[in-house]
Amino acid sequence: MAHNLSGYHRALDLFEGLVAGVPRDGWDAPSPCAGWTARDVAGHVTGGQYLIRALATGEPGPDVHRDPARFAPGDVLMSWRTARKECAAALTPDALARPIPFGGLGELPLADYLEGYILEPLVHAWDLARATGQPSRLDPDLVHHAFATAQVVAAPLRAAGRLSPPLPAPRGADEQTRMLAFLGRTA
Repeated sequence: MAHNLSGYHRALDLFEGLVAGVPRDGWDAPSPCAGWTARDVAGHVTGGQYLIRALATGEPGPDVHRDPARFAPGDVLMSWRTARKECAAALTPDALARPIPFGGLGELPLADYLEGYILEPLVHAWDLARATGQPSRLDPDLVHHAFATAQVVAAPLRAAGRLSPPLPAPRGADEQTRMLAFLGRTA
């Protein structure tokens, strides 16, 4: 069965473009994620590729929240590209069909999980853009998809202390601004 992972790949491409655009001295800049630098944000998403690889292979995954900068030492773009390549190699048809636990929603095939995973690189692309002074306009189709995912996964993430409370969005705000406010970020 063929899986359409184009949104997942587009979100990773968008994130990679922002990583490539960070100036060499920009990695220590504070990010919208409390207590995290630009390098921490990039490391968190890079670690996420190792987490997905672990889900694909059935191995235990790394904790991507603890000391995330360890996933992106030295050349951050090279660390990211290595992780992405290793993860992509693990996404075989069998791996994409593998059932994985999904919060309180039971199990989902990995391919379906990846469609929802778009939220992660997309929101952190915005965080990285804001931290490093790059344009932070996101792909509206990806935003639409990610916002729907956010509404499903927000409650358990907030309960676990991994997501800020929602903020009110300005009247007449576009979908990206509404999604970011829902995720506790001010655009």
